[in-house]
Amino acid sequence: MNPKHASANPPAAAVFSTPADMPIPDRLNLCLVVIVLVSAVSLLWLASLVQSWYLVVGIGVLFSYVLLTNYALLHEAAHGNLQSRPSCNYWLGVLTGLLFPIPFSMIRITHQGHHTFNRTDSEMFDLYYPHDNLFLKYVRWYGILCGFFWPLVPLGAILFAVLPGPLRRQLFGQTKSTGYLFANVQQSSVWAVRFELAGVLVFFIGLHAWLGLHWTHTLVLYACFSFNWSTRQYVGHAFSKRDTVEGAWNLRHNGLMTWVLLHGEYDKNHHRRPDVSWFYLPRLSLSGEERPSYFKHYWRQWLGPRPNTEAAPVPSVSEPVPAHG
Repeated sequence: MNPKHASANPPAAAVFSTPADMPIPDRLNLCLVVIVLVSAVSLLWLASLVQSWYLVVGIGVLFSYVLLTNYALLHEAAHGNLQSRPSCNYWLGVLTGLLFPIPFSMIRITHQGHHTFNRTDSEMFDLYYPHDNLFLKYVRWYGILCGFFWPLVPLGAILFAVLPGPLRRQLFGQTKSTGYLFANVQQSSVWAVRFELAGVLVFFIGLHAWLGLHWTHTLVLYACFSFNWSTRQYVGHAFSKRDTVEGAWNLRHNGLMTWVLLHGEYDKNHHRRPDVSWFYLPRLSLSGEERPSYFKHYWRQWLGPRPNTEAAPVPSVSEPVPAHG
């Protein structure tokens, strides 16, 4: 039988308020969004000009790191931390969502679910119970590590947007891995996802028509991003404490990557204070707290899932989803 649930933790956003000396860096974030957008489009255009697949893949590797920063900015927008004004935060979130690509409203909904259910059974990919199907556990785990997570995101967005309500609830609301993410989705949010998905389609069709891009080269670049992004999605939580807030790691990374990820390796600090901008996350570290090596912790994951030895935490009450103007 499953261990009994552990006590719920108070949500970080309900305990703390954002201090006056940690304002959202609006201008810096806006500049980063523009730089990332211009860089990503330029790399897509450059890849369409070369004939050698070695060069296309090389450009794709660089493109994958640019889009890691784009995802970090999209993540900030999902928490309302990209811009101080809600309307500006929303539209920059939509813009960063175009590159991923995913409707911004969808990532905002699902990411709030992640904070609520972090390290519960719904998000326990690295551990297993005696009664679990180990074959499926290993397939899911190594699928994440081998880069097969990202394609499910745009595919899920399309299905979520086009399916009628009953089919949508049946597909997304029944399984343990997605039901908690979409349990409270309102019809207005569904229409927002549809509107933003249409924007994604217009963006890519227009971009390819305007710059004369090659679809096959674009797919190679996104395949590189798929591997790079997917393999990083669980490193900040793998084998951490089963706790909705403390169930994450502050990892040590090199100086270049800490800026590429916008301090994304400080995931425990982020779960403690999801209301604080990425810019200040290093300040929130506790004195003497363990910070494992990012690289060593990444390679630990390849040893496979482990038996669970802790009680599952009770889902916490996540921070409210920021409204858009």
